[in-house]
Amino acid sequence: MRDDEILSRISDLVNEEHELRDRLTAGEVASEEEHARIKELETALDQCWDLLRQRRARRKAGENPDDATARSAGEVQNYRQ
Repeated sequence: MRDDEILSRISDLVNEEHELRDRLTAGEVASEEEHARIKELETALDQCWDLLRQRRARRKAGENPDDATARSAGEVQNYRQ
């Protein structure tokens, strides 16, 4: 994925999260369903941000950003902000 594709994916995930929260407020979705999907969205966002950071770091170091690879959910969820 190129940087612009990753940023587009991030935007899509954030939009889905907002829509889901709006549906919860409107009573269209159960809280349990919302929480499960939010967790999935947060994991996907963590993975996207991690990949974007890897690509930027590689570029800054004069390396090929296309060599960056997506890390597993377990790996990125254990990061500290």
